[in-house]
Amino acid sequence: MPIVTLPEAAEILAEGGLVAIPTETVYGLAANALDGAAVAAVFARKGRPAGHPLILHARDPRPYARFDVRAERLSAFWPGPLAMVLPMVRESGVVAEVTGCRDTIAVRCPDHPVTLALLAMLPFPLAAPSANRFGQVSPTTAAHVLAAFPELPVVDGGPCRVGLESTIVDLTGPIPAILRPGGIPADAVVLALGEELGAAGDTVAPGSLPAHYAPRARVVLAEDAASTVAALRKAGIRALSILRRPAPAYARVLYAELREADAAGADVIVCEPAVVGGLGDAVNDRLRRAAASWGAPG
Repeated sequence: MPIVTLPEAAEILAEGGLVAIPTETVYGLAANALDGAAVAAVFARKGRPAGHPLILHARDPRPYARFDVRAERLSAFWPGPLAMVLPMVRESGVVAEVTGCRDTIAVRCPDHPVTLALLAMLPFPLAAPSANRFGQVSPTTAAHVLAAFPELPVVDGGPCRVGLESTIVDLTGPIPAILRPGGIPADAVVLALGEELGAAGDTVAPGSLPAHYAPRARVVLAEDAASTVAALRKAGIRALSILRRPAPAYARVLYAELREADAAGADVIVCEPAVVGGLGDAVNDRLRRAAASWGAPG
């Protein structure tokens, strides 16, 4: 029974199992964050490298991380697509696998009524990276999850509203920094904090590898996708395009269209970059990482 109800999902998670859950960003592969064996199963199922930290999802993450004034300011985005890296509360019971054995933890409260209802049913928080095999395109529907994991229980919450992963802000240093652009634009973070952002340091964050979010086909970035596709097709290469559109719409459909191009048998997917700024920065970040998986420019 791949599609499960909330009570069924709660029971599976309480027994140490894995369930795919909807969020406003992408579907997550969830496990009890206080159960080491369950979290280890997330890494095994995804093929995720050991030591690569996960984001903890909770209705109120404060019992698991030490909040300062800056964190309280950014918590105004919750529920929502923003995660904060903070000093962890050691006595919280969160297992070391979640943090990659670090003394910091990434936390967020997701903005999806189904998953908020599930979290309200559970006496523990969830560790939940994207519900796909490591490095591949993230899922934004239950069908996407089942394409990768046909036997995985999934709570179907419909298509994801944002469509890209959360923004990750590192608050562990003297100057805040964005480790991964996402659903909350950088300028909104700056406005909420009342201070400028610094450069990201060497903090390891989910989805921060140079090559990531990649379909089977090669991804190439081009300002004029139509001309590039025409040239590739003339050379006998099966090429499809993903065209620029307003950033919120682009974010919502990007992963689905990458999957559709794969399913259509494309050898190359030519993507037009989003307009720079706001959510467009997150779209371009994902496009660059997808292209880097093939050593493509951009």
